[in-house]
Amino acid sequence: MVEKTYDLHDIVQMKKAHPCGENRWKIIRMGADIRIKCEGCGHSVMIPRKKFESKLKKVIEKKEQ
Repeated sequence: MVEKTYDLHDIVQMKKAHPCGENRWKIIRMGADIRIKCEGCGHSVMIPRKKFESKLKKVIEKKEQ
């Protein structure tokens, strides 16, 4: 299985879209839990890292160096 690489401030796509219709999320906190913020409505969600990794579809944009 290929490990997906992501970092703080990356834009990611999850398997399911947010109820507002947007499917782009920005990673705003990383640790044992990961907080992601919807790019559409600004709602943020904190989920455990293991659950995040299973629901992550792909990294859309990497943060700028």
